[in-house]
Amino acid sequence: MMGGRRVVGQVARALTTAIAIAWLTACSSPPPATFDLGAAPRPAAPMGRGQLAVAEPQAVTFLDSERMAVRTSGNTIAYLPGGQWADRLPKLVQARLIESFENARRIRSVARPGGRIMAAHQLNSDIRTFEVQEASREAVVEITARIVNDRTGQIVAAEQFAARAPVESIDAAGAAKALDAASQKVLADLVRWVSERA
Repeated sequence: MMGGRRVVGQVARALTTAIAIAWLTACSSPPPATFDLGAAPRPAAPMGRGQLAVAEPQAVTFLDSERMAVRTSGNTIAYLPGGQWADRLPKLVQARLIESFENARRIRSVARPGGRIMAAHQLNSDIRTFEVQEASREAVVEITARIVNDRTGQIVAAEQFAARAPVESIDAAGAAKALDAASQKVLADLVRWVSERA
């Protein structure tokens, strides 16, 4: 009986030690830096008259995350350590798309679907690429966009937008800076294209 108690005591002490080590390890690791994306800059343009709903972009699983993707020289996908986006990438891109439309002032009202506007069109999009490419040392952003008639569901127009920006360093800070630059170029082109058709 005493031997059984000793074994139980040893197991309990071992578990307590393991938990304490795990807790200390977690506490000693610095939290990842958090990065945001910017909206496209405000151009000089008169206020538009249309209304647009901007849906959250679709993305494959490895991009539907807060983590920053890097394509290695071996053409495999990994995540950069030490950094993360301020939100899931599709949600963050949706927010910056809406902000870019508001900055451009080419559409009178823009909101998320269900945002209490009588939108004639909805913008649907797919994030095809949003990554740092190690071989070329570039950030690559590719987004496909579709303007959909909100009443009939028919696609009015579709287009693909892409931009690249050089990466100073293959780390979280370098990736965030370059991806933001490429993203802002894509958002500006996308907003201009939609505003001419919606």
